[in-house]
Amino acid sequence: MARSEDQLRLDIVEVGRRLWTRGFVASNDGNISVRLPGDRLLMTPTSVSKGFMAPEMMVITDMDGRLLSGEPGRKASSEILMHLVAYRHRPDVQAVVHAHPPLSTGFAVAGIPLDRAVLAEVVTTLGSIPIAEYGTPSTPELPAAVEPYIKTHDALLLANHGALALGRDLFAAYYKMETIEHFARISLVARLLGRENLLSREEVDRLQQLRGTYGIASPAPVCVDPQAGPDPSCQVVVAPSAPGERLVPDTSFLAGIAGGHAAIGNGGEIQLTYGELTTLIEDAVRHLTARTTA
Repeated sequence: MARSEDQLRLDIVEVGRRLWTRGFVASNDGNISVRLPGDRLLMTPTSVSKGFMAPEMMVITDMDGRLLSGEPGRKASSEILMHLVAYRHRPDVQAVVHAHPPLSTGFAVAGIPLDRAVLAEVVTTLGSIPIAEYGTPSTPELPAAVEPYIKTHDALLLANHGALALGRDLFAAYYKMETIEHFARISLVARLLGRENLLSREEVDRLQQLRGTYGIASPAPVCVDPQAGPDPSCQVVVAPSAPGERLVPDTSFLAGIAGGHAAIGNGGEIQLTYGELTTLIEDAVRHLTARTTA
């Protein structure tokens, strides 16, 4: 059953409150939109904290971003172009949520996509969470950067910016934003602990088949060849082949750690033992001390 415009305004207020309460946005960060009948868009205004909105603050635009209605002085979010490109390429998308959740944004700043087959639930629901190239916010660069990924993904990171989630309704988009940050938190903890057990390529194939069984709609299938690089037709998931196995220990950086050397693991991150980190800090302190006493 379609929700009324009045209810959608209330829903946007509630989603904004949840984003602010969970620390996914700060100050006036983030923006939320919902598709309305008649090729219209209901959207959060610019320069408003998402934790302190009221239903009457929302503005309505057409699908070219032109303001149709709103309180005097209210304007659509300056990042409306990013929302519009999602709606144009994805007729199934009814809502878009953009926020800056700290941990997943940290991965975006580090240039590390959340595309490793670590959590079965994420592989089944979102596939992978790639990183769109950096584009200056509020300019045509940003929608141009996300456009290649919008067609095949419901969730993505924005390089040095934040995260974007698409959904069949507003709360579906919001829950995907929660999943992005939850996945980032678990991935960070596993990497701090020194290893990740990855789902095998064969297990990812099984999970892909379960998508249909669970009735999970996905814009594109999962592809699991990590050597293939970005593929505009599917969701690339890093998963090593291991026939007969469900989990595969990630040894891309463990060998370096075991040998007492720092090593670069998948995604380009540098892995250090506690002893190596301590040595680096001590060396840095000695160099600083020598410079200040010279």
